[in-house]
Amino acid sequence: MFWTRLASGIVLVVVAAVTIMAGGDIWFLLVSLLSIAGLYELYKTMHIEKTFLGYAGLIASAFYCVLLRWNIHSSAIAAVIGGLLFISGIYVFTFPKYKADQAAFAVFGILYVPVLMMHLYQIRELSDGLFIIPLVFLSAWGNDTCAYCVGMLIGKHKMTPKLSPKKSVEGLVGGIVGALLLGMGYGALFGSHLPSLGNTVLSCGLICGAGAIIAVIGDLTASAIKRDTGIKDYGKLIPGHGGILDRFDSILFTAPIVYYLAVYLGAIH
Repeated sequence: MFWTRLASGIVLVVVAAVTIMAGGDIWFLLVSLLSIAGLYELYKTMHIEKTFLGYAGLIASAFYCVLLRWNIHSSAIAAVIGGLLFISGIYVFTFPKYKADQAAFAVFGILYVPVLMMHLYQIRELSDGLFIIPLVFLSAWGNDTCAYCVGMLIGKHKMTPKLSPKKSVEGLVGGIVGALLLGMGYGALFGSHLPSLGNTVLSCGLICGAGAIIAVIGDLTASAIKRDTGIKDYGKLIPGHGGILDRFDSILFTAPIVYYLAVYLGAIH
């Protein structure tokens, strides 16, 4: 399993690096496919992936992605609202075929996966997007790595014993501080490529620190859904890692934070 995880991890990094550098339609296509595949995985947990509710959510999400590519942000939001109305219509006109929690989950899924995930594409479209997007992964995976190391070394106080017994308060603090320091180091190294952020050391540290806090919530949210629905992994698409949501659970929450902080810091610079 270790070698399988390592091999698939290397492939993931290479594919991500190549498509991020390419940007444009190539990066858009990859992020869109990840969004739709992740949503399908989420719908499977509630057994609605092959129902009218699931199809409505997937179609609305596809429209959302395409409208973002056309840079029609107001219409992209309209696609989400349209999905809500469509799903509500299916729920009421086929009543009592679907339960209220299934209909609500179908709408939740659109916001949880495609809307959050597509911020990866939106970050790349920023003026310094090529060098801002690594902050997403530094926030999420840097936090995860630092939290694990600190937790293994000095972790004593359980953070969420019922949800994730291995996570500790010490690991939480260590992960956030570690991500903040990684961000500052990144800002010091690549500051010349990030003119929109002004004081890059401070800005990158702030972005990664804030992203790390949210990454923890993203990770625990995915874990809570799995526990509630009684599954071990969301899928088997990525050998050794599980599904899209197993690998990108914290990224989903980190990407919007990085995007909006980058936009805000760029605006006040």
